[in-house]
Amino acid sequence: MVATLEATARTAALTRADYEDFLFHEAALLDEWRLEEWYALFAEGAVYEVPTAGADKTADSSQELFYIADDYARLRYRIDRLMDAGAHSENPRSHGTRLISNVRVLERAAEGDTVGSAFVTYRAKAGRTDTFFGHHRYRLRQIDGQIRILSKRTFMAQDSLRPQGRVSIIL
Repeated sequence: MVATLEATARTAALTRADYEDFLFHEAALLDEWRLEEWYALFAEGAVYEVPTAGADKTADSSQELFYIADDYARLRYRIDRLMDAGAHSENPRSHGTRLISNVRVLERAAEGDTVGSAFVTYRAKAGRTDTFFGHHRYRLRQIDGQIRILSKRTFMAQDSLRPQGRVSIIL
């Protein structure tokens, strides 16, 4: 009986609250600069993309310029660079706080659920605080009992990166 209940719990649809807790956890890992643990949230083969400001929601990173268009291997490389003391854009590293809200399950599918959220990221470095805001679209799936990111796309709501001028941090 216990094994049956455990199997049912593993295959039951995840709730909005489950996803919300996961996204809060992801934000905390980034705030605390625990990038190795953050990377572990991604499933092998995952992609992470940040289209340019003002890009259409259907933009294709193979056809258009994106601020970030990382496959799983490139994301690994990005983290290695950011953790390196020679990473000038993050040495000394930024301090940030990410606020996640309006978490919604947008679509349920066998290949993974689409989950949306709004975000505000505050980044402080060298006596300056920058604000980034917009929304995320995730494709999430439970793998071996853990929620994993299959894809993450971050849409920035500002129409340019000014006054920030660059995205040297992971949103």
